[in-house]
Amino acid sequence: MVRGESKMVLSDEDVKKQLDHMTKFIEQEAVEKATEIDAKAEEEFNLEKGKLVQQSRLKIQEFYEKKEKTCELARKIQGSNFNNQVRLKALKVREDHIMRVLGETREVLDSVTKDREKYSKVLRLLVLQGMLQFLETAVTIQVREADLDVAESVIPSVIDEYSDITGKNCTIDIDTSNFLSAKSCGGVILKSHGNRLKIVNTLEARLELISRQAIPEMRNSLFGRNPSRKFFD
Repeated sequence: MVRGESKMVLSDEDVKKQLDHMTKFIEQEAVEKATEIDAKAEEEFNLEKGKLVQQSRLKIQEFYEKKEKTCELARKIQGSNFNNQVRLKALKVREDHIMRVLGETREVLDSVTKDREKYSKVLRLLVLQGMLQFLETAVTIQVREADLDVAESVIPSVIDEYSDITGKNCTIDIDTSNFLSAKSCGGVILKSHGNRLKIVNTLEARLELISRQAIPEMRNSLFGRNPSRKFFD
């Protein structure tokens, strides 16, 4: 019995070896556990970092997409404004050119009145046209003071022709207290029923009427048809 008990007793050296072995085992497990924890922490860190990077990338992308759209919109607005300015300037130049053409036409009208024979025919037709529009038997006319003699000379023939056309007699008086402006190109204003009815048949009025009708065609002749215009009536 004593002999068996002596065999189970470990020496200090054996105990030390077992302790060293156990210590190394524990340390190895601790190192492996720490490595596992570090790897998991690194993985979680990388996942979180990737998530944050992706979110930041999306925010930056969204910011620059908005900025790009804002810049594109500003560019379109600026381009549209520039095109409108160019178009308005072109229209202004065109209208100025047309006004110059009409101004030159007005100068031609001035020259017509200087030819008394030609102007007397024009004035006669203007008075007769107004009379036929009125269809009144008593009419007063206004002319330039410089045209008084021409008006007096055409009235008899106007009355005769008016009577032939309508079968009615009429009287035409000249308003010598209220002449047309000396700056007028000429023509006549007809009045009836105490000036309540009036027909303006001055050369300026005729030019304005004709120009309103002719300006679209003048634009086409001078500058060509507008490709964006759908109707020409």
